[in-house]
Amino acid sequence: MRPIDRLLEVMARLRDPQAGCPWDREQTFATIAPYTIEEAYEVAEAIEHGDMAALKDELGDLLFQVVFYAQMSHEQGGFDFDAIAQAIADKMERRHPHVFADAAIRNTAQQVEAWEETKAAEREAKRQESVLDGVARTLPPMTRAVKLQKRAARVGFDWAAAADVLAKIEEEIAEIGVEMAMEAPQDRLEDEMGDVLFACVNLARKLNIDPERALKRANGKFDRRFRHIEAGLAAAGRSPATASLDEMEALWNAAKQAERGS
Repeated sequence: MRPIDRLLEVMARLRDPQAGCPWDREQTFATIAPYTIEEAYEVAEAIEHGDMAALKDELGDLLFQVVFYAQMSHEQGGFDFDAIAQAIADKMERRHPHVFADAAIRNTAQQVEAWEETKAAEREAKRQESVLDGVARTLPPMTRAVKLQKRAARVGFDWAAAADVLAKIEEEIAEIGVEMAMEAPQDRLEDEMGDVLFACVNLARKLNIDPERALKRANGKFDRRFRHIEAGLAAAGRSPATASLDEMEALWNAAKQAERGS
Protein backbone atom coordinates (compact mmCIF):
# COMPACT_ATOMS: atom_id res chain seq x y z
CA MET A 1 0.00 0.00 0.00
CA ARG A 2 1.35 3.43 -0.92
CA PRO A 3 1.90 5.72 2.08
CA ILE A 4 -0.76 8.18 0.89
CA ASP A 5 -3.29 5.36 0.51
CA ARG A 6 -2.46 4.15 4.02
CA LEU A 7 -2.94 7.69 5.36
CA LEU A 8 -6.31 7.99 3.65
CA GLU A 9 -7.35 4.66 5.16
CA VAL A 10 -6.20 5.79 8.62
CA MET A 11 -8.30 8.94 8.27
CA ALA A 12 -11.35 7.00 7.15
CA ARG A 13 -11.07 4.70 10.15
CA LEU A 14 -10.68 7.62 12.54
CA ARG A 15 -13.94 9.06 11.17
CA ASP A 16 -15.80 5.75 11.13
CA PRO A 17 -19.22 6.36 12.76
CA GLN A 18 -19.09 3.16 14.80
CA ALA A 19 -15.45 2.27 15.46
CA GLY A 20 -13.72 5.62 14.93
CA CYS A 21 -12.24 8.12 17.39
CA PRO A 22 -14.90 10.20 19.20
CA TRP A 23 -12.87 13.41 18.88
CA ASP A 24 -12.16 12.95 15.16
CA ARG A 25 -15.80 12.11 14.44
CA GLU A 26 -16.99 15.31 16.11
CA GLN A 27 -14.82 17.66 14.05
CA THR A 28 -16.08 19.94 11.29
CA PHE A 29 -14.41 22.15 8.70
CA ALA A 30 -14.74 25.10 11.08
CA THR A 31 -13.26 23.33 14.10
CA ILE A 32 -10.29 21.97 12.14
CA ALA A 33 -9.38 25.28 10.47
CA PRO A 34 -7.49 26.73 13.50
CA TYR A 35 -5.36 23.57 13.66
CA THR A 36 -4.48 23.95 9.98
CA ILE A 37 -3.21 27.47 10.58
CA GLU A 38 -1.23 26.31 13.61
CA GLU A 39 0.36 23.46 11.65
CA ALA A 40 1.40 25.84 8.85
CA TYR A 41 3.17 28.07 11.38
CA GLU A 42 4.94 25.04 12.85
CA VAL A 43 6.19 24.13 9.36
CA ALA A 44 7.61 27.65 9.03
CA GLU A 45 9.26 27.40 12.46
CA ALA A 46 10.96 24.11 11.57
CA ILE A 47 12.30 25.71 8.38
CA GLU A 48 13.56 28.74 10.30
CA HIS A 49 15.46 26.48 12.70
CA GLY A 50 16.85 24.37 9.87
CA ASP A 51 15.49 21.25 11.60
CA MET A 52 14.81 18.81 8.79
CA ALA A 53 13.56 16.03 11.08
CA ALA A 54 11.03 18.41 12.60
CA LEU A 55 10.13 19.69 9.12
CA LYS A 56 9.28 16.17 7.99
CA ASP A 57 7.02 15.70 11.01
CA GLU A 58 5.35 19.09 10.64
CA LEU A 59 4.73 18.58 6.92
CA GLY A 60 3.09 15.28 7.82
CA ASP A 61 0.85 17.09 10.28
CA LEU A 62 -0.06 19.62 7.60
CA LEU A 63 -0.77 16.88 5.06
CA PHE A 64 -3.02 15.22 7.61
CA GLN A 65 -5.07 18.41 7.72
CA VAL A 66 -5.69 18.18 3.97
CA VAL A 67 -6.66 14.53 4.31
CA PHE A 68 -9.02 15.45 7.15
CA TYR A 69 -10.86 17.99 5.00
CA ALA A 70 -10.99 15.55 2.09
CA GLN A 71 -12.53 12.83 4.28
CA MET A 72 -15.17 15.16 5.72
CA SER A 73 -16.12 16.39 2.25
CA HIS A 74 -16.24 12.83 0.87
CA GLU A 75 -18.62 11.85 3.66
CA GLN A 76 -20.96 14.63 2.50
CA GLY A 77 -20.80 13.52 -1.13
CA GLY A 78 -18.36 16.27 -2.10
CA PHE A 79 -14.74 16.27 -3.27
CA ASP A 80 -12.20 13.71 -2.10
CA PHE A 81 -8.40 13.71 -1.87
CA ASP A 82 -7.95 12.71 -5.52
CA ALA A 83 -10.11 15.66 -6.59
CA ILE A 84 -7.94 18.03 -4.53
CA ALA A 85 -4.76 16.63 -6.10
CA GLN A 86 -6.28 16.78 -9.58
CA ALA A 87 -7.39 20.39 -9.14
CA ILE A 88 -4.00 21.65 -7.97
CA ALA A 89 -2.18 19.73 -10.71
CA ASP A 90 -4.48 21.28 -13.31
CA LYS A 91 -3.91 24.73 -11.83
CA MET A 92 -0.12 24.39 -11.82
CA GLU A 93 -0.08 23.25 -15.44
CA ARG A 94 -2.36 26.12 -16.41
CA ARG A 95 -0.20 28.68 -14.60
CA HIS A 96 3.07 27.35 -16.06
CA PRO A 97 2.47 27.36 -19.83
CA HIS A 98 6.21 27.85 -20.36
CA VAL A 99 6.77 24.39 -18.83
CA PHE A 100 3.69 22.44 -19.89
CA ALA A 101 2.86 24.27 -23.14
CA ASP A 102 4.70 26.38 -25.70
CA ALA A 103 4.78 29.80 -23.99
CA ALA A 104 8.19 31.51 -23.92
CA ILE A 105 9.26 33.02 -20.58
CA ARG A 106 12.89 34.04 -20.16
CA ASN A 107 13.21 35.05 -16.50
CA THR A 108 11.56 35.18 -13.10
CA ALA A 109 10.13 38.67 -13.63
CA GLN A 110 8.31 37.56 -16.76
CA GLN A 111 7.06 34.46 -14.95
CA VAL A 112 5.60 36.55 -12.12
CA GLU A 113 3.88 38.83 -14.64
CA ALA A 114 2.47 35.87 -16.56
CA TRP A 115 1.34 34.22 -13.31
CA GLU A 116 -0.58 37.32 -12.29
CA GLU A 117 -2.16 37.60 -15.74
CA THR A 118 -3.33 34.00 -15.51
CA LYS A 119 -4.74 34.57 -12.04
CA ALA A 120 -6.54 37.68 -13.28
CA ALA A 121 -8.09 35.66 -16.11
CA GLU A 122 -9.20 33.04 -13.60
CA ARG A 123 -10.81 35.72 -11.42
CA GLU A 124 -12.61 37.11 -14.47
CA ALA A 125 -13.85 33.62 -15.35
CA LYS A 126 -15.24 33.37 -11.82
CA ARG A 127 -16.98 36.71 -12.42
CA GLN A 128 -15.21 38.40 -9.54
CA GLU A 129 -16.09 42.08 -9.63
CA SER A 130 -13.07 43.58 -7.86
CA VAL A 131 -9.31 43.14 -8.23
CA LEU A 132 -9.39 42.65 -4.46
CA ASP A 133 -11.67 39.62 -4.68
CA GLY A 134 -9.94 36.46 -3.54
CA VAL A 135 -7.75 38.08 -0.89
CA ALA A 136 -8.84 36.02 2.10
CA ARG A 137 -10.26 37.98 5.01
CA THR A 138 -8.91 35.36 7.40
CA LEU A 139 -5.26 36.11 6.56
CA PRO A 140 -3.14 37.68 9.30
CA PRO A 141 -3.90 41.43 9.03
CA MET A 142 -0.37 42.44 8.02
CA THR A 143 -0.20 39.77 5.33
CA ARG A 144 -3.61 40.77 4.02
CA ALA A 145 -2.55 44.42 3.93
CA VAL A 146 0.39 43.53 1.68
CA LYS A 147 -1.82 41.52 -0.66
CA LEU A 148 -4.46 44.24 -0.87
CA GLN A 149 -1.81 46.83 -1.67
CA LYS A 150 -0.22 44.64 -4.34
CA ARG A 151 -3.57 44.02 -5.99
CA ALA A 152 -4.35 47.74 -6.08
CA ALA A 153 -0.85 48.50 -7.39
CA ARG A 154 -1.41 46.22 -10.40
CA VAL A 155 -4.06 48.62 -11.71
CA GLY A 156 -2.01 51.74 -10.98
CA PHE A 157 -3.30 52.65 -7.52
CA ASP A 158 0.09 53.00 -5.85
CA TRP A 159 2.62 55.52 -4.60
CA ALA A 160 5.29 56.49 -7.11
CA ALA A 161 8.16 56.15 -4.63
CA ALA A 162 8.95 55.02 -1.11
CA ALA A 163 9.58 58.62 -0.07
CA ASP A 164 5.94 59.42 -0.82
CA VAL A 165 4.83 56.68 1.58
CA LEU A 166 7.17 58.00 4.25
CA ALA A 167 5.40 61.36 4.02
CA LYS A 168 2.08 59.56 4.35
CA ILE A 169 3.27 57.82 7.52
CA GLU A 170 4.25 61.19 9.00
CA GLU A 171 0.79 62.52 8.09
CA GLU A 172 -0.95 59.55 9.73
CA ILE A 173 1.16 59.89 12.89
CA ALA A 174 0.24 63.57 13.09
CA GLU A 175 -3.43 62.64 12.78
CA ILE A 176 -3.29 60.17 15.63
CA GLY A 177 -1.49 62.83 17.67
CA VAL A 178 -4.42 65.18 17.12
CA GLU A 179 -6.90 62.49 18.19
CA MET A 180 -4.87 61.78 21.32
CA ALA A 181 -4.81 65.47 22.22
CA MET A 182 -8.58 65.61 21.79
CA GLU A 183 -8.98 62.49 23.96
CA ALA A 184 -10.83 60.80 21.12
CA PRO A 185 -12.83 57.63 21.83
CA GLN A 186 -11.03 54.29 21.63
CA ASP A 187 -12.57 53.23 18.31
CA ARG A 188 -11.36 56.47 16.70
CA LEU A 189 -7.83 55.93 18.03
CA GLU A 190 -7.97 52.36 16.75
CA ASP A 191 -8.91 53.61 13.27
CA GLU A 192 -6.01 56.07 13.21
CA MET A 193 -3.59 53.48 14.56
CA GLY A 194 -4.71 51.15 11.80
CA ASP A 195 -3.97 53.84 9.23
CA VAL A 196 -0.45 54.23 10.63
CA LEU A 197 0.20 50.49 10.50
CA PHE A 198 -1.25 50.17 6.99
CA ALA A 199 1.00 52.97 5.77
CA CYS A 200 4.02 51.31 7.42
CA VAL A 201 3.20 48.08 5.58
CA ASN A 202 3.03 50.09 2.37
CA LEU A 203 6.50 51.52 3.00
CA ALA A 204 7.88 48.04 3.62
CA ARG A 205 6.35 46.85 0.35
CA LYS A 206 7.89 49.75 -1.59
CA LEU A 207 11.28 48.92 -0.04
CA ASN A 208 10.88 45.24 -0.97
CA ILE A 209 10.85 44.32 2.72
CA ASP A 210 8.57 41.62 4.13
CA PRO A 211 6.87 43.48 7.02
CA GLU A 212 6.15 40.22 8.86
CA ARG A 213 9.83 39.31 8.74
CA ALA A 214 10.88 42.83 9.75
CA LEU A 215 8.56 42.79 12.76
CA LYS A 216 9.76 39.31 13.65
CA ARG A 217 13.33 40.60 13.74
CA ALA A 218 12.25 43.54 15.88
CA ASN A 219 10.55 41.11 18.27
CA GLY A 220 13.78 39.13 18.46
CA LYS A 221 15.80 42.23 19.26
CA PHE A 222 13.39 43.27 21.98
CA ASP A 223 13.47 39.77 23.47
CA ARG A 224 17.29 39.68 23.56
CA ARG A 225 17.69 43.19 24.97
CA PHE A 226 15.05 42.84 27.65
CA ARG A 227 16.58 39.57 28.77
CA HIS A 228 19.90 41.45 29.02
CA ILE A 229 18.18 43.93 31.33
CA GLU A 230 16.84 41.09 33.48
CA ALA A 231 20.24 39.38 33.61
CA GLY A 232 22.04 42.59 34.54
CA LEU A 233 19.63 43.34 37.33
CA ALA A 234 19.63 39.72 38.55
CA ALA A 235 23.42 39.88 38.88
CA ALA A 236 22.87 42.65 41.43
CA GLY A 237 20.15 40.72 43.21
CA ARG A 238 17.37 42.84 41.72
CA SER A 239 14.54 42.62 39.19
CA PRO A 240 12.91 44.99 36.68
CA ALA A 241 10.08 45.58 39.15
CA THR A 242 12.55 47.15 41.60
CA ALA A 243 14.60 49.12 39.05
CA SER A 244 14.02 52.61 37.72
CA LEU A 245 13.32 53.26 34.05
CA ASP A 246 16.68 55.05 33.75
CA GLU A 247 18.50 51.98 35.08
CA MET A 248 16.73 49.70 32.64
CA GLU A 249 17.34 52.12 29.78
CA ALA A 250 21.08 52.08 30.56
CA LEU A 251 21.16 48.29 30.42
CA TRP A 252 19.11 48.37 27.20
CA ASN A 253 21.63 50.71 25.57
CA ALA A 254 24.47 48.48 26.76
CA ALA A 255 22.78 45.54 25.03
CA LYS A 256 22.49 47.59 21.82
CA GLN A 257 26.16 48.51 21.94
CA ALA A 258 27.12 44.89 22.52
CA GLU A 259 25.11 43.81 19.46
CA ARG A 260 26.74 46.46 17.29
CA GLY A 261 30.18 45.41 18.45
CA SER A 262 29.63 41.73 17.78
